Amino acid sequence: MLKKLFNNKNDKKDTLDENIIVISKTEPGMCGGTDATQDTKAPKKIESEDMFLFHVTSALNKPQISSYTDNKYLDLPEYVSAFAATAGRFTFLFISTGRGYRRLDEKKNVWAFVKGDVFTPLVNFVREYDLAKKNGFHSQTHGLPENFGGNVDIRYADGQRISFSDNQCPVISFETGIKIIDIFSEAMKCDKVDLPKVSTLRKILFEETGDNGSFTRSVLTLHTDGTGTNEKKSRYDDPKVYESTKKVDKKTIDTIREIIQNTGILAWSDLPDSEYSFGRKKRLIFCFEDETEIVVQDCKIIPEQIRQGFFNIQLEMTTRH
Repeated sequence: MLKKLFNNKNDKKDTLDENIIVISKTEPGMCGGTDATQDTKAPKKIESEDMFLFHVTSALNKPQISSYTDNKYLDLPEYVSAFAATAGRFTFLFISTGRGYRRLDEKKNVWAFVKGDVFTPLVNFVREYDLAKKNGFHSQTHGLPENFGGNVDIRYADGQRISFSDNQCPVISFETGIKIIDIFSEAMKCDKVDLPKVSTLRKILFEETGDNGSFTRSVLTLHTDGTGTNEKKSRYDDPKVYESTKKVDKKTIDTIREIIQNTGILAWSDLPDSEYSFGRKKRLIFCFEDETEIVVQDCKIIPEQIRQGFFNIQLEMTTRH
């Protein structure tokens, strides 16, 4: 039986919005089980044409076949993660495909920063494949492997949103997943936005501030011989400012350049902000030999597959200092 929970000042255990229906709920101390809810106000039809975010990640059930020797079937993906978001006047694209439920084997990640209209095909696709029909449904089964199911997050400028998830099974059909791959493959062919060459990077600044006045500032200067110098200042709970300077070897500098290139972090600046708070404010400033500067905050909406890139650069400049 479906159970509807209302906000109740006298009942602090359940604080769900009154539009949320609880389909199933794990009890305290319960091993396994499923938490599932449905937002009754989530629209099943979207009229807006002004999409600014498309993010679909799902396992894919390949067609059943009698033989695994046919290369055509062996090459079919069992997983897709596709992301498109407006970044100023342009669009940041990312797609990851792979095989195996852990997505660790034969995984392929591709990003692009493009000009042109990417969202019109996606708006039409959402309507044609009726992606809003599951809108508002979220299910979390405890104890299942990572990436066993999937989630959908699609947002429009007028505030409408399609959001649903289920970690127990794919959230889209195999045919829908293949169509997404086709759309993104075509979108990747759009004219690319010119970004500064990583080889011309001359300095990286990392800044982190806390509400209590604490801070960390690191300046990594890249030298022409491929090495670098990292100067760091930090203040924690006490008034004292700690300073240090360290030489950085060529291997570490090369690793940082690879992270920048592989994650597309230079194109993140104007991506939409996340609605979640990450606590301390962090940013990276990339400075190039032509005096171009690109500022990237860590509060941007970005696929998890490449979000780690920000932290990895921070790690090289601070924690390992």
